[in-house]
Amino acid sequence: MKIPAATIMVVEDETLLLQAIGKKLRATGYQVVSCSSGKQAIDYLGNFDSLPDVIWLDYYLGDIDGLTFMETMKEKKEWEDIPVIVVSNSAGPEKVHTILGLGAKKYILKAEHRLDEIIETVDSFVKKEKKQKKGL
Repeated sequence: MKIPAATIMVVEDETLLLQAIGKKLRATGYQVVSCSSGKQAIDYLGNFDSLPDVIWLDYYLGDIDGLTFMETMKEKKEWEDIPVIVVSNSAGPEKVHTILGLGAKKYILKAEHRLDEIIETVDSFVKKEKKQKKGL
């Protein structure tokens, strides 16, 4: 029996980048839920029974920022265990500290990595999470 692929929700407001991320994640074997705004992602989380295994969150979205998104995640008990990886164009130490303090598992600076490298980092993170859940 084939193990179902992990689902990654990608929250990114730049359409071309959202499409590229989704395409590369699917090619790596993931199911992808693409959201072009923070509100769309929150609506999805609130209306579907199947939650994503990981959320890839752009810090700067057109409607809300990463801090607001993380604060909203913490308000719902059923969402608080979904790992969030923040991917951003800027990373001041205070901002990184604050968002990690709100529960984000990782903060990746876009400018320092190619998309393929970020995908590899996310893939490694998901595989590590799966092993931990299985108790390996």
